[in-house]
Amino acid sequence: MAEQIVKIGVVGVGHLGRLHTMQLKEVAAAKLMGIFDIDADRAQTVADEFGVPVYNSFQQLLDDVDAVSIVTPTTSHFDFARQALAAGRHTFIEKPMTETIAEADELIRLSDEKNLHIQIGHIERFNPAIMALEPFNINPLFIEAHRMANFNPRGTDVAVVFDLMIHDIDLILSFIKSPVKEVHASGMSIISGTEDIANCRLLFENGSVANVTASRISAKKMRKMRIFQPQAYISIDFLDGKSEIYYIDADGKKLANSDFAFSLGEIESGLEKKEIRYTRLQKADINPLRHELALFCQSILTGTPPSVTGRDGRRALQVAQLIMKNIDEHTKVVQQHWQIR
Repeated sequence: MAEQIVKIGVVGVGHLGRLHTMQLKEVAAAKLMGIFDIDADRAQTVADEFGVPVYNSFQQLLDDVDAVSIVTPTTSHFDFARQALAAGRHTFIEKPMTETIAEADELIRLSDEKNLHIQIGHIERFNPAIMALEPFNINPLFIEAHRMANFNPRGTDVAVVFDLMIHDIDLILSFIKSPVKEVHASGMSIISGTEDIANCRLLFENGSVANVTASRISAKKMRKMRIFQPQAYISIDFLDGKSEIYYIDADGKKLANSDFAFSLGEIESGLEKKEIRYTRLQKADINPLRHELALFCQSILTGTPPSVTGRDGRRALQVAQLIMKNIDEHTKVVQQHWQIR
């Protein structure tokens, strides 16, 4: 690309699309060319707020950009992304990637064929609490994740597995480098027409286990993950953007970039003494959405792979669908039992 800048447009400017519009104006490697939304009034409102042009059609937007950020309902992700890729445009797609695996496969095929980038908006990869862990070797044996939210009608068109749990699914798959062997899940609809609460247990081929719970009818917000691995316990708080690590320090090395660290004492292992240390890590001054959009633009300019690829998005979608299939099977059993009783 001749210019060291990516001309980009936003497709869909609802709640999240408005945030994409706001953050792209702050990305040095991006030039926000404009926005498009099928709701012309909403598009004009956002355009007036941020001083950006409105396009009357998606095709007109495609004609003027190198890339698009697709922030529409999941049901339309495939159609917009397919058009963008067919036009030779790099494509950022909010999570979940598509409705079906077949759609995800087609988008990956198109991007490979045209040598274009697809990046999926799994934003928790760029949470300060996660990014602070980059220097630390994460090799989980067991993961427990809880993601609770207050009820909000926005997003209830899809089950909580696709709305909230998929964030943790993507992170878990990025940590555990092994295929999923078994899925055991249950869930139910409480307020909306789709599942509002769900729990699953994932067993991986390497023996690792993840227990994941998501709910959008909680009185209090919670976004936490706990990771247990040999000689270390990691506690991640996504809301606070901080991670805590308890680890056995056999080499006398202290973790860098920690808020503070101290010793919890020593234990004897054979003839050796090993120190148990505690440290708290935080990556300051990171806006996760702006950062992931900046990385998308940089990957286009440098020709390097996106930070969260289309294949990453496909894997998360596939596991989410396996969970939903298991929930459906469990629900049938419960319904049959209630009918009998």
